[in-house]
Amino acid sequence: MKILGIGNAIVDVICKVNEEFISHNNLTKGTMKLIFNDKEFQSMLSNLNIEKTISGGSVANSIVGLSQLGNKVGFIGKVSDDNLGSKYEEGLKSENVEYFYSKKKENLPTGTCLILVTPDSERTMCTFLGTSGKINENDVNVETIRQSKMIFLEGYLWDEGEPKKAFEKAMSNAEKVAMSLSDQFCVDRHKSHFLDLVKNKLDITFANEQEMMSLIDARNFEDVVNFAKGLQKLIVITRGEKGAIAISGNEIIENGVEKNLKIKDLTGAGDLFAAGFLHGHLNNLSILECLNKGKEMSSKVIQQIGARL
Repeated sequence: MKILGIGNAIVDVICKVNEEFISHNNLTKGTMKLIFNDKEFQSMLSNLNIEKTISGGSVANSIVGLSQLGNKVGFIGKVSDDNLGSKYEEGLKSENVEYFYSKKKENLPTGTCLILVTPDSERTMCTFLGTSGKINENDVNVETIRQSKMIFLEGYLWDEGEPKKAFEKAMSNAEKVAMSLSDQFCVDRHKSHFLDLVKNKLDITFANEQEMMSLIDARNFEDVVNFAKGLQKLIVITRGEKGAIAISGNEIIENGVEKNLKIKDLTGAGDLFAAGFLHGHLNNLSILECLNKGKEMSSKVIQQIGARL
């Protein structure tokens, strides 16, 4: 198996909303808010018209993209033995992703993410993690890790306690480790831990410009470049309209963005960018070719609704 993803198993519920809905619910546009109360989550959901429901989760989206590009892939993510859990498993299997998790009845339901798309195509997410955030070291099989050339993790899943132990077990048995920092709020919550991971544990780090700036309390992007050059690791940073940059030691490679796209929904842009880049990396393409494959995949996904092609 070329790559194994470990991440939140979340069912995405995509809804179109107006700007007023975002402000009325005290949400910060373009970010992800964690909701811990099931009743609060259900209340918000009851006021929405659902456009589409799909098996999601950041790393799972990337793994599906890698499967669609012809790579042999697997995924570990915790669901409950309920209706959404069954749909989640079926969704992965239909995309030729080997699912290394045996679901059972859990105290919490399968995780759900509301993806609220405003008229400007920006997406704001409200996530009720349910049982997905309760992943523990028993859910991670060492043999499965060792059969993979690389594992891919997400910052969304990292938390003190059981998830941290699951991460550490996976990383200590992996040949190569890639991770996405996921979200600026994640970085701010776990800054010292993420900094340690980026410096000492990860072979490849994916982040956007804001996440990297926050991680090292940078004054400007030059600080980020200098930090990345000193690591001797592969740091891949997306920069919105400025394209993307990969830094590997003193080697700095940049590419631009596709022009004249009919953007419908930015959901999954980062996930599919990572899929394209990792496809190139796993198949021995140059770093520029990896960046371009990431650009190609992300450009496709933002011209449709939802985070999967």
